Amino acid sequence: MLRTRGGLSVRADLRAAAVVLALVLLALATGVVLVGTGDFPMTPAEVLSTLAGNGSVAQEFIVRDLRLPRVLVALLVGVALGLAGAVFQAISRNPLGSPDIIGFGQGSAAGALTVIVLFQGSSFAVAGGAVVGGLLTGVGVYLLAWRGGIHGYRLVLVGIGAAAVLSAVNGYLLTRADIVDAARAVLWLTGSLNGRGWDEFWPLLVACAALLPLTVAHARPLRMLEMGDEAAGALGVRVERTRLVLVLCATLLTASATAAAGPIAFVALTAPQLARRLTRAAGPNLLPAAGMGALLMVVSDFLAQWAFGDRQLPVGAVTGVLGGCYLLWLLFVERKAGRI
Repeated sequence: MLRTRGGLSVRADLRAAAVVLALVLLALATGVVLVGTGDFPMTPAEVLSTLAGNGSVAQEFIVRDLRLPRVLVALLVGVALGLAGAVFQAISRNPLGSPDIIGFGQGSAAGALTVIVLFQGSSFAVAGGAVVGGLLTGVGVYLLAWRGGIHGYRLVLVGIGAAAVLSAVNGYLLTRADIVDAARAVLWLTGSLNGRGWDEFWPLLVACAALLPLTVAHARPLRMLEMGDEAAGALGVRVERTRLVLVLCATLLTASATAAAGPIAFVALTAPQLARRLTRAAGPNLLPAAGMGALLMVVSDFLAQWAFGDRQLPVGAVTGVLGGCYLLWLLFVERKAGRI
């Protein structure tokens, strides 16, 4: 929708705004339900009353200390991965241009495994190793894909190769670990929200608070980059500078999410595409992708905890199954359309 007032033109996409609002409300509502679900069940009204400071001592402890941090970490991990996936898919102009496909998740995992296996580091050190590993992978893939600029398919192909190499490195590190470290590493590699608390939430909140506005501020030039470097440059976009800033932001978002919850598969791949189908709008759809990522994470965590009876699954296993099915469907659609 285009509105003009006093010579000022403002374009408002009401459908996209409605989708963002709906996704945020659904994610928050699912989070409230998830906080109230467990061995000590609580109704959504009791959860909200406890959050407002009107609960009993037991309810305060269960909500604020045990369940709320886990849900908040899930929401922020979904926001970070959804946003990062939207950026990478827009830059590469490829639906497979996702951090977990092009090696950034594996790079973060390699950094974390190095700390676990070789240094027996603390949880804080493991998180730091994941961030450093993700950053080094991002720099390496960017430099290897550079040839007078970054081409989308070259970035994806180099990233897939890097993911294969890093997966082999991760496998080797596991063979070097003793039984205790190996068990810890395998649990981390699966991607899990079990035991996540305020120590994981606050660093992730800082990362999202710093990187989300910076990324969204580049939404307009990112949309122009989807038209090609020459067209974007002709429209005044500083192509390489913009691309470098966005790749750095998306890499840090991916690394921060991985540091908080381990490598969560397919959220970065599916969230932007599902969001685009809902908005029916061109462009990267950054905020809808972030909202969809948050919703996917809390729904997946709910399924991981309660869809299989007393046996709880790591949330990464659920997102892997759901995302794998979506990837097969996507490949079928792309092949049918003649694009692959």
